Amino acid sequence: MPTSMPNSEQEEILTPETVQEVQAEEPATTPAETAAEPAAVENVISFKNVSVFQKKLLVLQDISFTIRPGEFVYLIGKTGSGKSSILKSLIAEIRPKGEEANIIGYDLLTLKDKKIPELRKKIGMVFQDYQLVSDMTVIENLMFVLRATRWKDKAAMLNRCEEVLALVGLATKDFKLPSQLSGGEQQRVCIARALLNKPDVILADEPTGNLDPITAEEIFQVFHNINKSGTTILMATHNFSLINQFPSRTICIEDGKLIDSGL
Repeated sequence: MPTSMPNSEQEEILTPETVQEVQAEEPATTPAETAAEPAAVENVISFKNVSVFQKKLLVLQDISFTIRPGEFVYLIGKTGSGKSSILKSLIAEIRPKGEEANIIGYDLLTLKDKKIPELRKKIGMVFQDYQLVSDMTVIENLMFVLRATRWKDKAAMLNRCEEVLALVGLATKDFKLPSQLSGGEQQRVCIARALLNKPDVILADEPTGNLDPITAEEIFQVFHNINKSGTTILMATHNFSLINQFPSRTICIEDGKLIDSGL
């Protein structure tokens, strides 16, 4: 995910004409420097007797749960119950403590700082507040992420951007600025961004919190379509009406404990 503005000296302005030129000149091959896929694991996520802290404040104590490949799991609970803290621990933004904490084969209890970027490259993250770079077009936002994750072949990069935009229904919006898109369209861009490196799991933190009911339903449908292709999804949400409309396994945080529907 972009966390800062790109260097203007390194970025070039993309137009429909330059995209066509690049695709005509360069072969669409996978970048040699793209990291290899991790080895298959029984569980995509596994927590056993884990405690989660925000700074020195204990948020959750001795929680345990597993998520298997291909599952769609809702994470629900009151504001401040610890939903976002669990997601932050899964990308090593905060460090969990306990007996076992793994995601896609990475041990979060012993993970070295230098390995965190590698982990995050293999996880798709979708935020409530979009976090798009405002003065970059849709395709420039996506290209920026690919450059940051060591893609080199420009034709392959453009092809991948077009693939993920098509998956989220934005094939004709690639040269729009975020300000020219609706809230739902901006969230679709964020989902496309999360898909760029073909992650094993997508973590979504209240992805429909800023959207109207009709648009929120459309975004839920996008997530479920992605899940049908095999991608594991863990979504923190308050939207109970859409959970009922798109039922799946639910983990509820209540009084510091996890209540698992087991579906």
